[in-house]
Amino acid sequence: MLAETVCSAVSAAGLGIAAVTAYRKRFLTALRTAAYSLIPVGLVMTGAVGWLASTAFSPLAWAGFGVLGASWALFALVRAVEHRRGARTARAAAADGPPAPVSPSASAPALGRKAGEGSRPASAPSASQSSSEDFSDIEAILKKHGI
Repeated sequence: MLAETVCSAVSAAGLGIAAVTAYRKRFLTALRTAAYSLIPVGLVMTGAVGWLASTAFSPLAWAGFGVLGASWALFALVRAVEHRRGARTARAAAADGPPAPVSPSASAPALGRKAGEGSRPASAPSASQSSSEDFSDIEAILKKHGI
């Protein structure tokens, strides 16, 4: 009985605020306030407030919430163990050894080929030329910053 009275008072106050807001020519805000203020009365009329009150003071309902919490904790534990086991399996697979070697031609880039060249690989600069170019770029950056 007390819950119904409180919900009715809250709704009446909300409708009063909506009326004042509408008087100030803010009609959309007034309609939104009226909509929110009708929710408590609607909950009382559907019986949701009575159900909530009986649930809040029921030891059986709280035990049910405890069982649901325990179920959630078990799901979280299983997920954490699976995640950990998956990471451990990935580390073990990596520790088994390197993968089988691949032929150099299989990993050659396909860049630089023209339509008429067929399957002939593009000539790549030698390793010593590319590494010296890389270091010269780095040296230029370091000199620019005074290092």
